[in-house]
Amino acid sequence: MEEVDEPVSPTGQYLNSSVLSISILATLEFDIPIDASQTYFLLNTIFLPINPRFSSLMVRDENGVKQWKKVEVKLEDHVHVPIFPDGLSSESYVDYLQEYLSKIAMESLPQSRPLWEIHLIKYPTSNADGTLVFKLHHALVDGFSLMGALFSCLRRADNPSLPLTFPSSKQGMSSDSNRNSFFKKVTGFLSRFLNTTSDFPWSILKSSFVEDDRTPIRAGHEGVEFRPISISTVTFSLDQIKQIKDKLGGTTAQYVHSTLKNTSMVISNMIGPMEQMSLANHPIRGLYFMVVGSPQSLTVTIVSYMGQLRVAVGAEKGFIDDKMFTSCLENAFTRIKAAVCTMQP
Repeated sequence: MEEVDEPVSPTGQYLNSSVLSISILATLEFDIPIDASQTYFLLNTIFLPINPRFSSLMVRDENGVKQWKKVEVKLEDHVHVPIFPDGLSSESYVDYLQEYLSKIAMESLPQSRPLWEIHLIKYPTSNADGTLVFKLHHALVDGFSLMGALFSCLRRADNPSLPLTFPSSKQGMSSDSNRNSFFKKVTGFLSRFLNTTSDFPWSILKSSFVEDDRTPIRAGHEGVEFRPISISTVTFSLDQIKQIKDKLGGTTAQYVHSTLKNTSMVISNMIGPMEQMSLANHPIRGLYFMVVGSPQSLTVTIVSYMGQLRVAVGAEKGFIDDKMFTSCLENAFTRIKAAVCTMQP
């Protein structure tokens, strides 16, 4: 049976055009060194079958309409293993990793093959014994397919036969209630992620056509999406955030999100699982993601995982000091926590 090409959505066409090319970097930090022997097998048997677009090119038909065309994937073209100097400290490898992320963030995915690639960093950093980076073009995936890709590849580290669970606003539920509500929690999670994803094109539209004033976080010059960025992260405790939220009446998260999404930045967030995950028997210590190629000087992404909130900052080099920005976030959180602790009940 002949395969029928799938039309590219208007959003997908805009996100992969002559004026804009948006990608996602998803970074997994492992507890153990990377064993790359299963890489091609896992890509063939788990990753590629998730979505036909992972095996497709974006092409124009005879009428000039963009379509997804199924092709044979040469996996060796999609797997990259960088070489860094040997014998360095873990702190030095953090710097090399950050420079490497900045490099691949600026590189365009070749249009001659499916729009994804993976990078295996086999050097130990202060955050991980090995690091895996997925780079996927945003035209490939919406919230549902991205999460489908993630959860099809990952398993619970303690018991792979059990499902991953996500934070719930209701505490003290019975185990039966927890099992019965699992589908609702996952559905709600996907819905929230999809809403975040659907808000993203509006933030791009706003930054492209509805111009904000120039500020310390918005350079306002042409071609900012083609300028190099630096990526750094900071981690906060979800328990401490919950304590702050409870003291302030539960409005902090909503207030912060509505404020940030009206400023000159991209902000995207994702709720992650409560249990530790693993990939091919590699326990995952931490994870974060970054949206790259957007026409803004500052991008902030947030993901929760194992009781921690990981905030990643992508900042235009030479305009925003990402280390100072994350330091300011940490200092602000410390001051808020101290102020809340002195509040009268």
